[in-house]
Amino acid sequence: MKLENLHDLFVSELKDLYSAEHQIIKALPKMVKSATSAELKSAFEEHLQVTKEQVKRLDKVFRILDASPRGKKCKAMEGLLEEGKELMNEDADPSVMDAGLIAAAQRVEHYEMAGYGTVRTYAKLLGYAAAAKLLQQTLEEEGEADQTLSNLAESIINVEAMQTA
Repeated sequence: MKLENLHDLFVSELKDLYSAEHQIIKALPKMVKSATSAELKSAFEEHLQVTKEQVKRLDKVFRILDASPRGKKCKAMEGLLEEGKELMNEDADPSVMDAGLIAAAQRVEHYEMAGYGTVRTYAKLLGYAAAAKLLQQTLEEEGEADQTLSNLAESIINVEAMQTA
């Protein structure tokens, strides 16, 4: 796909996020299985449901643009998730594993927040108000997921990991 203007870049970035979300949907059940903290398992399970809704929202954005979501693989997400997979294969104390899973998940959330912030801004500039609103909703959800993970890390998980010897 040749990027001739901001609209082309906007569509390309949306395709990247669409691919990223699908990769996350495949990865989250494995993260749930690897987590030992009930609160962390619950946070991952909840975010899986939220992510599925985010994909539906992206589908709406693509319909607004009369564009296909297919045709791009998010290599950055692939790399972030591969790092998480490597972590899950480590022989780690359960609380240390949970702390590592939070770190891996937050890297994913931060990548998504950067991506959604960018496409939301493009949507506004290009006059796609409805798309901008949908993308803003997803951006807010990603921020909430990040905050949930931070709260779990700071109040429970990292404290438990620190006490292992």
